[in-house]
Amino acid sequence: MLDEIKKEAREIAEELIETANMKPGQILVVGCSSSEIAHYRLGTHSSTEIGKAVFEAIYETANAHQVYLAAQCCEHLNRAVILEREAAGLYRYEEVSVVPHLKGGGSFATATYYGLKDPVAVEHVKAHAGIDIGDVLIGMQLKDVAVPVRTKRNAIGDAHVVCARTRPKYIGGERAHYTEDPTFSF
Repeated sequence: MLDEIKKEAREIAEELIETANMKPGQILVVGCSSSEIAHYRLGTHSSTEIGKAVFEAIYETANAHQVYLAAQCCEHLNRAVILEREAAGLYRYEEVSVVPHLKGGGSFATATYYGLKDPVAVEHVKAHAGIDIGDVLIGMQLKDVAVPVRTKRNAIGDAHVVCARTRPKYIGGERAHYTEDPTFSF
């Protein structure tokens, strides 16, 4: 079962990173309910093994693309986010004092905290793309304009999966252009 969960998580992460055209140094946020993966109601049967399996698969994929993985904690930690200290510094996110555990943060955030090289917790991020495993609501951790990404696989175990990428805001009015004019030069 854990091998299948890893395979599914890896496939979704790979497809999203490629579809979103993520660049090295960008942030991929993941929210994950191990309970939902195991066919239980959200937050009722947290599994260390499932959290670790999902973390390993997505972390490996993110690293292969030089993308930072950020793990959203559960609501008991106000949806704090675990990521590498290097990423927090690069994006100027303020560190907060909390260490997730199985029943306070969730299994995936806990696995991420203990699996990263130098983890920190921050209150929130503005990620470039995200994976929501089990309908845990990661939207608050994405940049302002999120665009749904339909992946070939839409579940890990029994958990529903939704993915999103982000794009810059369109600003201006009827005179605005959103692509460069190839005929213009100095």
